[in-house]
Amino acid sequence: MKVLIIGSGGREHAIAKAVAKNPNIEKIYCAPGNGGIASIAECVPIGAMEFEKLVDFAKEKAIDLSIVGMDDPLVGGIVDQFEKEGLRVFGPNKAAAILEGSKSFSKELMKKYRIPTAAYETFLDPQKALEYLKNADYPIVLKADGLALGKGVLICQNEEEAKAGVSAIMVEKQFGDAGNTLVIEEFMTGREVSVLAFVDGKTVIPMTSAQDHKRACDNDKGLNTGGMGTFSPSPFYTKEVHDFCQASIYQPTVTAMAAEGRKFCGILFFGLMLTESGPKVLEYNVRFGDPEAQVVLLRMKTDLITVLSACIDGTLDEIDLEFEDNAAVCVVLASKGYPLHYEKGFAIKGLEHFDDTEDYACFHAGTLKDNAGTIRTNGGRVLGVTAKGRNLKEARDKAYEATKWVEFENKYMRTDIGKAVEG
Repeated sequence: MKVLIIGSGGREHAIAKAVAKNPNIEKIYCAPGNGGIASIAECVPIGAMEFEKLVDFAKEKAIDLSIVGMDDPLVGGIVDQFEKEGLRVFGPNKAAAILEGSKSFSKELMKKYRIPTAAYETFLDPQKALEYLKNADYPIVLKADGLALGKGVLICQNEEEAKAGVSAIMVEKQFGDAGNTLVIEEFMTGREVSVLAFVDGKTVIPMTSAQDHKRACDNDKGLNTGGMGTFSPSPFYTKEVHDFCQASIYQPTVTAMAAEGRKFCGILFFGLMLTESGPKVLEYNVRFGDPEAQVVLLRMKTDLITVLSACIDGTLDEIDLEFEDNAAVCVVLASKGYPLHYEKGFAIKGLEHFDDTEDYACFHAGTLKDNAGTIRTNGGRVLGVTAKGRNLKEARDKAYEATKWVEFENKYMRTDIGKAVEG
C-alpha cells in the first residue's frame, strides 16, 4: 500500500509515524514534508496548496490513500479535487471544511442546532463592532472569522484593548482576509479540553482527550501561538463530561452537518471549555490538532490506516478504538522570538537519542535536511519532544528530561506544560 501525506509539520510527522506501523505499507510519501519526516517517508517538493501537482503525483505513483493534514488545503477544496479524479483521500470536502474555515458559520450552526457554545455577535463593519464594544462585558473575545494559523483570537480585558483588536483584525488585516468578518464572543471560564474524533458522515468516535498550551510563555502569558505543548489525557475529562459531550455536542454536530447537506468525513476537533454550567464548544477544527496529534497518536493502539479507511467507507461503527492506559506529554522546542520574529538555519544536535526508543518521540515541525544531511531549524516551532509515562507526572518528567538531549541555537520552550494538573 502506498500512502501520501500532505503537510509539513509535527502533526504530519506523527501521522507518518503511526502510518508506518501498518505492515501492509509499501511506501510513504510526504508533500512537502520536513527533515524528520524524511527518515520515514520520501519527501517531495510539492506545496500543500498545489492541488493539480498533488493530484498528478498521486496518479503517477499509484497512491492508494492520501491523508490531508493541514487546514488550508482542506478548506480550499483539495479533497474535492482528489475525489473528482477518482483518488482515495482522507479528509472533509470543501463544503464540510467550512466548519473550521468560517467561525461565523460554525457559530450559526451551533445556534441553529442548540449545541452549547459562548454567546456571540458577528460583524462585517468595524464601526459597528466598535459601537457594540461600548456596552460589552469584559473580558471579551475577538475572533478573526477565517484561518489564521491558530493565532486569530484575541482576549481583551477592556474596551481600549478591544478597540485595538478590532483595528488589528479588520482594519490593519494582521491576519489577512481571515479578518474580513469578526466574531465577538463572551469570555468563558473553566478548564480547556481538546477532543479529536473520527467521523464517517454519520458515526462519530472520539479519541482520548488532550489539552494544548497556546500562549508563548509560562503561566499562559504572552502571545497566542500554534501550540507550545500538550498532554493527554485530561484528568478533567471525566466519563460524565464525555457522556454529555457525546449526546449534546459530538453527535449533534455531525448530524447537523449532514442535515445542512455538508456530510462530514474526516477528523473533527472539538475545542471545549468545561464551564460551571457545563461543557461548551470553543472552536471546531477539521483535522488533527498540532501538537495534540503528537500525544494522541502516540497512545493510540488501533491501527490508524484501518480507522481512516473505515471513515472513508462509512463503516466506522465497526471499529473498536483503543488507547494505551497511560499518559503522554509533548513539549515544543521553538526558536526564540516565536511567534513574531526569529532566526532559522541552525544545526540541531542530539536527535540520535530518540532512535529506537519506545517511550520517547521527537516530532519535527520546522526543520529541514540540508545537502550535507544536517538537520537544521526552519521555523518558529521546531520540534515536539514527546514522552509516555504511567501517569501525567512521569510523562512530564520524562519529556522535560528528553528536551535536554536536543540542542540548537536560540532554543526556547515553556517549562510548565502539564504542570498544573500532573498526577
